[in-house]
Amino acid sequence: MLVTMLASGTRGDTQPYIALGLELRKLGLDVRIAASESYRGLVESYGFDYAEIRGDVAKIIESGVVKEADNPFKFFSSLKNDDLMDLMVGAQEDQHKACEGADAIVYHPGSPLGYFVAREMGIPSILASPFPMTPTNEYPAIIFYDKVRLGKLSNKLTHLVFEKGFWKMANTGFKRYWTEKFEELPKGFTNPYLKQRTKNNPTIISVSPSVFPVPQDWPEHVHAFGNWFIEDQSDYKPSEELQQFLKAGDAPIYVGFGSVGDKKRAKESTDMVIDALKATGKRAIINAGGGMEERPNTKDVFFVKSVPHEWLFPHMSAVVHHGGAGTTAAALRSGVPQVIIPFGNDQFAWGRRMNELGVGAKAIPRKELTADKLTEAIRFTQTASVQEKARQLGTNVNAEQGAQKAAKLILETIKINQKEGNSHAKS
Repeated sequence: MLVTMLASGTRGDTQPYIALGLELRKLGLDVRIAASESYRGLVESYGFDYAEIRGDVAKIIESGVVKEADNPFKFFSSLKNDDLMDLMVGAQEDQHKACEGADAIVYHPGSPLGYFVAREMGIPSILASPFPMTPTNEYPAIIFYDKVRLGKLSNKLTHLVFEKGFWKMANTGFKRYWTEKFEELPKGFTNPYLKQRTKNNPTIISVSPSVFPVPQDWPEHVHAFGNWFIEDQSDYKPSEELQQFLKAGDAPIYVGFGSVGDKKRAKESTDMVIDALKATGKRAIINAGGGMEERPNTKDVFFVKSVPHEWLFPHMSAVVHHGGAGTTAAALRSGVPQVIIPFGNDQFAWGRRMNELGVGAKAIPRKELTADKLTEAIRFTQTASVQEKARQLGTNVNAEQGAQKAAKLILETIKINQKEGNSHAKS
């Protein structure tokens, strides 16, 4: 049986699908992962059938065409750019092709084509989200999470606004592609997220219930078993220089802003970080690129370009990062405290949640970052109580086996469909 997985976005969006794919493969399924050109090497390094989605996400983000949104309503327009439209339409064609021959389609919320193609093929679709995607009155939607709280009714309303806005944003390229190919929109062309809450077409969320408890008002077929992690990092071999640096002193701080950093402010960011390190007396490993300037290594600061977070973070005493869902999850799993410097979108939510859980300093928006604020935040992470809370939460997150449980549910969904017939006809 073949499962096609439609990844959408950056490495932080793609890597959890690789983790899920590894577990599906253990269950005897073949896996094809459709992802940006940027991540071909990553996908193929794990032996998966790679399907190209045209467009280099990393280069698009670095170009500044896609602007990070620092409020909920900017989020919905962050990808509305005429220069991206042709690329988005082409990406839809690539995703459609990737679904050929599949027995199930697992798709990111940013790739709703997966739902409609699965329905056309009579196979199950599984919405696989890196963030809570189903309305609840227990907490606000992810992009409203760091805003003023107005109670349960307001919480649920934020989810409805987010769901509707995300669908409008995600379907733009799809509508043009589908009408150009078939001359009309698919039947029942409405928000697919609402329909991904049945036995045959479930939603699975790569979020730890230790971080966001599963709401009591979620439907039965919406699941959050835990984050999807790549378990085996034994193939990674760090450089001799990196190993020597780690052995040469106390556990360092990690600093990196993923793919969202502002390269125009790279010097400023690096200067602030180094000033804060000097003030705290901490050593650091700095991820060059993504808004941080590469400089010569010193006895206290070591620059890297690509080291797996799963391998590196357990060696750290704290992780300073942008608040991407994947980086946040990797830091959680490693059992180390965090300082989140959000640039936009859902990063503010992860920053607030880490602080609420007592495993992170209060988030510092990038536009408000100073060396003094970062110094204070780093010192907060080095206190015994914060270190212990991070260790305990890391233990809980590690024990959840989210990818394994999600893979078993996908296999069970495929078997139900094969036994009962067309899943979408029954949904």
